[in-house]
Amino acid sequence: MFAKVETFDSPSGARLAWRFQPAAASEQGVLMISHGLSEHAARYERFAGFMAERGFHVYAHDHRGHGATRAADAPLGRYAAEGGVKKVLSDVRAMRDLAAGRHLGLPLILFGHSMGGLIALNAAEEDPLLYDGLAVWNSNFNPGSAGRAAQVILAIEKMLKGSDVPSGLLPRLTFGAWGKSVANPKTDFDWLSHDAAEVEKYVDDPLCGFDASVSLWIDLFDLTFSGARAERLRRLPRALPIHLVGGGEDPATNGGREIRWLAKRLQALGFSRVSTRVYPTMRHETLNEIDRDGAMEEFANWCLTVARERRQVPA
Repeated sequence: MFAKVETFDSPSGARLAWRFQPAAASEQGVLMISHGLSEHAARYERFAGFMAERGFHVYAHDHRGHGATRAADAPLGRYAAEGGVKKVLSDVRAMRDLAAGRHLGLPLILFGHSMGGLIALNAAEEDPLLYDGLAVWNSNFNPGSAGRAAQVILAIEKMLKGSDVPSGLLPRLTFGAWGKSVANPKTDFDWLSHDAAEVEKYVDDPLCGFDASVSLWIDLFDLTFSGARAERLRRLPRALPIHLVGGGEDPATNGGREIRWLAKRLQALGFSRVSTRVYPTMRHETLNEIDRDGAMEEFANWCLTVARERRQVPA
């Protein structure tokens, strides 16, 4: 289990809430977890324990506007009044420095799910030499014309009612539409997983499923379009191991098609260590799906390979 929630002051001005799971086997490396939209880091406790059993020290923090993290400019559902992207990436760097400083010399892998994947890729692009592996799961970096239209909608909403209130349209165009894509749903969030018990936990969690502010949606599309730009991707080492995962029944990534899109984009730019896995019968939350153990085992094996190769590189 995660240890108690700890906090520290990030250079961004946030008091970050974070959790730590120490390696339960011979230490192999460090794993940092970046959680998704409208959830929090505590939901990754099972995953952290799984990775700890395979020798990884695991760190997970609540992003601004989520969970137990507190900032004067970031109530629930907002990164910041201004400069949200810069601040949320600064928080990731601060967590990375904390984790790396406590485990000197160990390989460090950054993992992100959904919104967390958007953050993780952008964070790696900001500091391309600080991570030994990057995992992006269930993230859509290719919203296309619909994404550009959403940006226009958000700009109008910001002008008419401000940025610190929930968006009226984006939840319907995303969470609402994804919920309707599932046949005979029992809840509005069945699109997350086939595991009804996991969906129920999400619905019953007061820190999950909240409406994001206009400013947070604006920041999310900034992360989306910025992260996939060729000039930013080229900042990354071409031999960086990158692990991409999606679900064949995930409406948020068009059935995993956008996962494959990102893989092809990376490969076209010369990245040589891209591994891609789209699980045909999984929805959005791979880690909370019925067949999650197999996905976690594959990921753990990938992490062990990355860590082993990193430790063999001469200093």
